[in-house]
Order: sequence, then structure tokens, then C-alpha cells
Amino acid sequence: MSYSLTWLPDVLLRAGLKVAEVEGWEDRGRGDVGPVYGVLCHHTAGPKSGNMPSLRTLIHGRSDLKGPLAQLGLGRDGTYYVIAAGRANHAGTGMWMGAREGNLNFIGIEAENTGRRDDLPWPSVQVAAYQRGVAAILQYVGLGAERCAGHKEYARGRKPDPTLNMNEFREAVAAILQGTAKPPVLIPRSEPLPNSKSGRPTVRRGSSDAVVSMIQTTLRLAVTATFDAITEAKVREFQRQQNLVPDGIVGPKTWAKLDAHSRRASAA
Repeated sequence: MSYSLTWLPDVLLRAGLKVAEVEGWEDRGRGDVGPVYGVLCHHTAGPKSGNMPSLRTLIHGRSDLKGPLAQLGLGRDGTYYVIAAGRANHAGTGMWMGAREGNLNFIGIEAENTGRRDDLPWPSVQVAAYQRGVAAILQYVGLGAERCAGHKEYARGRKPDPTLNMNEFREAVAAILQGTAKPPVLIPRSEPLPNSKSGRPTVRRGSSDAVVSMIQTTLRLAVTATFDAITEAKVREFQRQQNLVPDGIVGPKTWAKLDAHSRRASAA
């Protein structure tokens, strides 16, 4: 049974953000959420390198805390990983704007960052995606920028994250909601081809065109030109073999690995 927050990917996509759905996210949660009273912003305190190296931990949890640990993970390149549509163990004890049940009533976003001085400043593309994603969620549920809090604020100093000035963060979110923010610089939806000004789009389940046929040919699937469940499963398998995040979405990194795979197959 799917939980309540199945609207998250569509809301983020409509905001112009790149979204990667983690397999099984619709049915993942510690039970369902209640009414959404806001968004809590966290950092992962994970490794210094890699786009979203903490993803597995966010999905499955730690030895002292069961997953999921957030509904959304935010990579350093600005990609949103949709982890859970249900309640997540991200908030703990605290209060923001009179609300005390953080796990039940707040959507948690874990952005990849060590939280240490040597991992600052945050990548601008990540911060822009962070602010725009929070704004999109708040707009959808009919709340203002004041309903966005850093975990350190909600937890009354018990937690250090995120290492961002949250007053400035809320001002940026408010500007997006009011339509007065400058156009953001977000992760591109297509990658440049060598010696070409054109690009190939990021494709996922539901896409249907000649680009999908190219992927199916490379992966030795029946060519239908439709990115169906079978194609997605094969893409996930390929990504695991290539040590990529197995999100089933063909973006720049997966395209690069597919191209290399195709060249090796042609040379064999």
C-alpha cells in the first residue's frame, strides 16, 4: 500500500528539479505521515566525496536508528532522491512553529554534506535546488517560508545541522514563493555530446522516443521505444554493475557508462 507523500516527485519535477526515484519508495515508511506542517532541513554528515554516498543509510538506517531517515535525499549536484512516501525517522524531539511531532508532521530532506569546515561552502547548484525544492513543497501544501526549519532550530540546539544560515535560506524560499527570486542555476536536464551543441535528455520510466530505443539496443533488450518496467529494471542492474546509484534513470553519468559499454561491445 502506498503512503501519502506520493505527490513529491511530481511537485519537484514541476519546479524544474532533477528527480531520482529510489525503488520501493512509495511503500517505504515507519507508517504514514499526518498533516504536513513544514519541512525540516538536514545534512547527512556523510563522506566528503561522492554525489549521494549516504543514500543507502538514508534508506535502511543505522545500527541505532531504523530507516528511512528522510523522505528526500539531496545530492551535491542538485538531484533529489525520493526515498519514502511515509513517515521517516529524521526529526526526534523538538518544536517548530508550535509543532512537536517532527517525524509525523514534517517532511525531512537530508542534503549530502559532511557538516565540517572542510566541506564548505555548499555547491551553489545544491543550495539552489535545496531552496527551490523546499519552496515547491511548501507551495503545494499551502504553507509559507516560515514553515521551513533547520534541524538545529527544531531540536533547540541539540543538533548542529544544517550548516547553512537558515534565516537567509528562508528569505530565499520566500522570494521563490513570491516570484521575485532570480532564475536558478540548476542541474541540466541534458548532457552535451562530444563536438556537438545538442544533448540527450535524461530519460526515465514513461519516456517514449528514439533515445529509449538506443538504450534498449545497448542493453540488448527488445526495442519498443518505450521506457517500461523491464527497461527500468535492466537500467538499474546496469547501474549497479557500474557502481552508479541504481535509480533507474538515465542521466549524464549513466549515458557515459552506456557509451563506454557500447564501444567495448563494438570492438569485441
